[in-house]
Amino acid sequence: MSTPAEWSELAVAQVQGRARLVASKSLQPLKILNPGAAHAACHVVLSSYGGGLVAGDDLRLRIHGGAGTRLCLSTQANTKVFKSIDGQWAAQHFAGTLEAGALAAVLPDPVVPQAGSRYRQTQRWDLAPGALLLLADWWAAGRTDLGERFAFHEFTSETRIRVAGRPLVLDRFVFNPAEHIATAPANFDRYETMLTVYLVGAPEEPRFAALAGALHALKMPVQDDPHFRLAGRACVVAVAQARPGVVVLRAGALHRQDADFIYHHLLQTLAGEDFLGYNPLARKY
Repeated sequence: MSTPAEWSELAVAQVQGRARLVASKSLQPLKILNPGAAHAACHVVLSSYGGGLVAGDDLRLRIHGGAGTRLCLSTQANTKVFKSIDGQWAAQHFAGTLEAGALAAVLPDPVVPQAGSRYRQTQRWDLAPGALLLLADWWAAGRTDLGERFAFHEFTSETRIRVAGRPLVLDRFVFNPAEHIATAPANFDRYETMLTVYLVGAPEEPRFAALAGALHALKMPVQDDPHFRLAGRACVVAVAQARPGVVVLRAGALHRQDADFIYHHLLQTLAGEDFLGYNPLARKY
């Protein structure tokens, strides 16, 4: 019988009116950082001892946001996925829970699967009524500055989000460049970095409405402009109200820097006093 995999953990709670990291357990290769800030929100940065994920790594992290807390979860840099050895996978699994009134903004740098790599990730989030989640999932075609472009073996991802036990989001993605033509117009065409942002919360809640408005403001005027063309655009963006309480943004960009404006835009709203109260990524983006 195989031994159950161990999980790293982090928990945020209200301490004297501020969200603070009250529990932190990190197992290699994960390293959890908690930059100090004189704000009501808590900022947690995920890093790696090895500079990325090697074949056989199975990173697992549980995240808990207590009632009324505000959390920004980011990464120190791109998550590099190194070449597979003997067909082994590198994997990341995240399981998050948010209590009533909690806010979590998850804004990682891209996952970069290198040539010959195999990567798998899962994300499970359970929200109490009144909680708010802004979750970004960002990945790139490879080390494109070195000429790699969709040279990995396989990339799989699954995101599940529930509110009060009710499934609201199930998003699965599997891509194998050996079986699919990555540069086909039906797949990625010229674009080398892909970003999805999920917003899940109570539709009537003012913070949800503000972030939903910020996402919809990024939508390209496809239907309103009869002369719309994709050619020449460094980044294409689609935004949809998937269902009540769920807004999804999807973007494809030629290069990472061509998608940075999406984080810039969202952080303008997140820096407000009703959200994080400051921009935790100001020095980065």
